[in-house]
Amino acid sequence: MAKIAFLGMGAMGSRMARTLLDAGHDLVVWNRTPERCDPLIEAGATGAETPRDAAAAAEFTISMLRDTDVSREVWCDPETGAFAGLPESSVAIESSTITPEGAAELGNFARERGLTFLEAPVSGTLPQAENGALVYFLGGEAETAKRVNDVLEPLAKAQHHVGTWGMGARMKLATNAMLGVQVAAWAEIIPMLERGGMDIDLALEALSSTPIWTPNAPYITGTMQRSDFTPQFPVDLISKDFRYAIAEGGEARMPMTEAAKRLFARASEAGHGDENMTGVVQVNRD
Repeated sequence: MAKIAFLGMGAMGSRMARTLLDAGHDLVVWNRTPERCDPLIEAGATGAETPRDAAAAAEFTISMLRDTDVSREVWCDPETGAFAGLPESSVAIESSTITPEGAAELGNFARERGLTFLEAPVSGTLPQAENGALVYFLGGEAETAKRVNDVLEPLAKAQHHVGTWGMGARMKLATNAMLGVQVAAWAEIIPMLERGGMDIDLALEALSSTPIWTPNAPYITGTMQRSDFTPQFPVDLISKDFRYAIAEGGEARMPMTEAAKRLFARASEAGHGDENMTGVVQVNRD
């Protein structure tokens, strides 16, 4: 088993860390708010005061953080950052959803210091993190991607090496933009059927036999139908990913993604920012 440092005990990070701990790895955990580490420490992990301390003896250091700016600070701070403590023989693994430029910046920062870096953003939410069913988009050297396969295996349904630094982030942004557009579409269709007096159970049963029924449709439509917006992927987080994706698109027009971004912004302004992404349906029900 490996010595792993895990940085970021948010909803995803805490579950990923617990899965690695349950797989038998020697785990050190860090979070900006230290008490978020307590459940992992009680389960057998070791707590660290700084990212630098967490990474100091790790073979692999993994982070799952909110955005590009937080990621840069946690990895690169000259006093407390993980890169400042990372052994030359270890691998830095960034699983946060950040910009492609941010991923490349981290990779170059690590390389200039003789360190090994891999970006490894994931597709999946809380159930996938708990059940080892995440899909990884690995960006970096092919040899490094192979090196982390066994470590990520308890968390992964699939691991795809998609190119150099930044390519993993591009794949993640493409995935989340597509997901958000799908959620936005269902957030129109469900209220339309409701207003027409349709029995939603019958409607969804019928739609499930058509080609439009995607693997995530039961989850999206089910949470909308039940009005269960317990956060798994909050509105405000996917809104951040829309911003990153549209910026990455540059001159390529992304009108559907931009329309979905506006819907999610309206949901956030209406007080639904901390709710699950499917809570945007409430904007169209009002």
